[in-house]
Amino acid sequence: MVEVRRSSTAHTGDVVSSSPVKLDVRNLSIYYGTRAALRDVTLDVRQNEIFGIIGPANSGKTSFLRALNRMDFFVPGMRVEGSIVLDGKEVQEWRNVYALRRRIGVVFPLPVGLPMSIYDNVALAPRLAGIKKKSRLDPIVERCLQRAALWDEVKDRLDSLGSLLSGGQQQRLTIARALSQEPDLLLLDEFSIAVDPVTTMRIEDVLKDLKQELTIVLVTNLVQQARRLADRTAFFLSGELVEIGDTAAIFDGQVSDDRTRAYVEGRFG
Repeated sequence: MVEVRRSSTAHTGDVVSSSPVKLDVRNLSIYYGTRAALRDVTLDVRQNEIFGIIGPANSGKTSFLRALNRMDFFVPGMRVEGSIVLDGKEVQEWRNVYALRRRIGVVFPLPVGLPMSIYDNVALAPRLAGIKKKSRLDPIVERCLQRAALWDEVKDRLDSLGSLLSGGQQQRLTIARALSQEPDLLLLDEFSIAVDPVTTMRIEDVLKDLKQELTIVLVTNLVQQARRLADRTAFFLSGELVEIGDTAAIFDGQVSDDRTRAYVEGRFG
């Protein structure tokens, strides 16, 4: 794996190199039974950056997110080797996996609206954390829906079922629900796969604002989405981290591996 140096092109990631390390991954390998999904990955993610991960299907991108969020705890046959350190603490050393996962919000490819009201979807995590009074829940729900750019569309129907929202609204509700647990790391796995282009752009604007408050790891099959959003980008291929570097440099063709150039130019994938 080669790290690409920053190009001279102005980019939102210019301050990333001076930011503290949020997530430090060393020699990470992931197995399902005897099959290796990811092999010997080493990288770091900086505080308040959007870190993009691109690559074709079966490259290990989703498995990488699963390891960060300790989903190996719930997936039979999944085995993780190597080190994942979040804010100086090894994630495998957390005795309470649920406490760790409260710090790490996840948005999956397909919107999953829980079979409850819009309000209750967002209030669920705070309630589980012990916040019961409506006077305390109301501002949390409003703030999370505002941060997900959904408040103005649903503020007059918070008692309606979240599952009755449009696909794009449900995906933003999923983001609001992830934000309600006040994570400091947000993982997004192909969030726009079932969302129309207009809504996708709205969510991208939300993510640009959110990175002022938290750190985002964005897995996407849309290379142009990584180009628009990510400060740095990693290219995964067949379970290998091929290249990592400043997004502007990678998309300007300043790469060290021809496979990276071929992928970002759309010649395979």
